[in-house]
Order: sequence, then structure tokens, then C-alpha cells
Amino acid sequence: MNLRIGIVGGSMGGLFAASVLRAAGHDVHVFERSERGLEGRGAGLVGQRELYAILRMLGCEQAARVGVLAHERITFARNGSIAQRDVTPQTQISWDHLYRTVRHLLPPAAYRVGARVVRVENGASAASVILDDGQTHRFDLVIGADGIGSVARAAVSHGPTASTYAGYVAWRGLIAEDTLPAEAAKVLSERFAFYHMHGSQILGYLVPGPGGETAPGQRRYNWVWYRQAAEGVALDRWLTGSDGRLREYSVARGDIPDTLRDELWTAARELLPTPFALAVEAEPTPSIQAIFDYESTRMVRDRVALLGDAAFVVRPHTAMGVAKAAGDAMTLVAALDRLPLEKALVVYEAERLAEGHRLAVYGRELGRPLTA
Repeated sequence: MNLRIGIVGGSMGGLFAASVLRAAGHDVHVFERSERGLEGRGAGLVGQRELYAILRMLGCEQAARVGVLAHERITFARNGSIAQRDVTPQTQISWDHLYRTVRHLLPPAAYRVGARVVRVENGASAASVILDDGQTHRFDLVIGADGIGSVARAAVSHGPTASTYAGYVAWRGLIAEDTLPAEAAKVLSERFAFYHMHGSQILGYLVPGPGGETAPGQRRYNWVWYRQAAEGVALDRWLTGSDGRLREYSVARGDIPDTLRDELWTAARELLPTPFALAVEAEPTPSIQAIFDYESTRMVRDRVALLGDAAFVVRPHTAMGVAKAAGDAMTLVAALDRLPLEKALVVYEAERLAEGHRLAVYGRELGRPLTA
């Protein structure tokens, strides 16, 4: 039975679900709140088996080959020397290239941008998506793939739907490779690098350029600096944009006030080994993301199903967010392929609920040193 399916959220989870469901013959409609889509929002991601599996299913496995190889992992000492070295090659795939590849599998009419969903209404025989302009769209099934601040959760959960702050943030930078100072580049290039300190960690690696470029000099350097921020005044200050308004979860590139950026640079000089300090100072427009947790007790109710971060917000240390969403999408389409809708949703929830809990626990364990 071919279904009419609405998907709330057009990032990778929503795109994966839309693409595999459409390939299976369903009538799919994606509602993405951003005005121009999400291209240019991502950096790099680590390829996992679920990602390769879904790309094979979609006939575009070549997208996973657009990446940059880090030949080894290193951990710095405070003086900038290498305290630990592990020969563990790892490829960072281009998020932007992956997003473009999968989005192009959908016809433009199936991916609606500037569509801000304010509510999902559930029912025994149908579910509806309500937009901020009052439009209502009715579907056989609605999939909530709308991430950390999901509005679809309320149609599934009878308990709390808000994500919980974990006690720290991720400052992020993404700079053109040729703007990375030579002193830093000679140590950081071709490596996955770390530095640990009490309650904090920074890591960095090369990723493809904005168009998927992988040649030396055309790539980008991506760094992530985890730092503690107490909930309340300290966190609110860091989450306030250049217009003076408090953001709920993150502040985007170009929206960080100059005073906070300058404070970040000063902290980098005082706290980090020189290669990382130089990399941080080379980023004129950093961004910040507060780290949150959320675990669903249900992924399905009636005609609404949750997928990806809408169901479980998994901390970024796991490098499993995109892979988890891919696994959710593949499990759902496989269940729908062999079972009626109601039974398929029961199977989907049974298979993915335990996996979501497992990854959420794993992420909290990895992040525990950052809250000490």
C-alpha cells in the first residue's frame, strides 16, 4: 500500500527517510523551516556502516567517497608536543556534499523550504501538519525528523518533550585550509588531533571544501572546542546573538558578537597548545552549540513516528547522529515494505527504541569528563 507521508524536518534524517520512502513508491512531502535549505551548514562526518548502507540503497554510494583521510590520531601535551600517537586512519566525509546528493534525489516539489511547522495533530486514521501560516496538510503518516527542538514529539510523548542541557557547549570553527597558519598546519594537517584538559576538550581535522574539494589547499579545517558553561547567566551570555536576542540551542556563524569572539581567542591563547590556539584565532566567525540530551520513551503513537534527533538527541562525541538517522529510516521503510502500517510502526519502534537508548547512554559516558 502506497502512503501519503509528511516529514517534518529536512536535514539528513528527514532527507534519508524521504528518499528511501519515495524510492519505495510512497508519496512524500518534506517540510523544512529554513528559507533556503541547509546547504553550507555542515562540515565533516565520520562514515559509519549505516551511512554506507543507505547510500547503497539509494544508488549514490559515491557520495561517501568524497572525504579527507586523517592518517593518524594525535593528542597534544600543553606545551604543543605530541603526547600520544595512534595509527588509526579515518576518513571525514563532506556533510555538504552528502546533503546535496541526497536532496537532489527528491523533486523540488517534494522538499518545501520556508515551511515552519508549529504543530502536529495525531489521530487513529491520519495525522496533520499545521504550518505557521495556518495551512493544514493531512497524511497517512507523519514522521518527525525535526531535531533537538522537535515539535512533533508532543504528538507522540505524553511526558516531557524538552531536551535537557548537559552542562557544556561546543564552540566550532570551519576555515579554509590556506588560512590555517603554517605553524599550525604543519602539525595539524592530515591528522585527527585532540587536546584534553579538566572539563574541556578540543579536537580538529581536515574536511572537504565547500564544493567537495579534497585536493591539498582546497580543503577546510574543522575544530570543535567543548567548554563548560553553567546554566543561567553564563550559558545565556554565550547563546546571545549579535542582535542581543537569546538563542535557544545555538548561535550560527556570523552571529557571534565580536566581544565573545575576542574572548574566545584570548581563552585559546591562554589555555590551548599553540597549534590549536592558532587554528581558533584563524576563525573570524565561530559558532556555538549547546549540548543537550533527550531520550524518548515512545517513538510511535497512532500515525506519527519520530526519527533521528527528534527521538534521541545523541551527543556529538559518538559521531553517530547521521548514522542513527539512516538506521531509523532503513528500518522504517523495511517494515512498511512487508507489513501494514500499524504493524510496521510497532516493529519500527521495537527495533529502534533500544538502539536509541544505547547510543544516548554511550554519548553521556563519552561526555562525562566534560562535566567533571
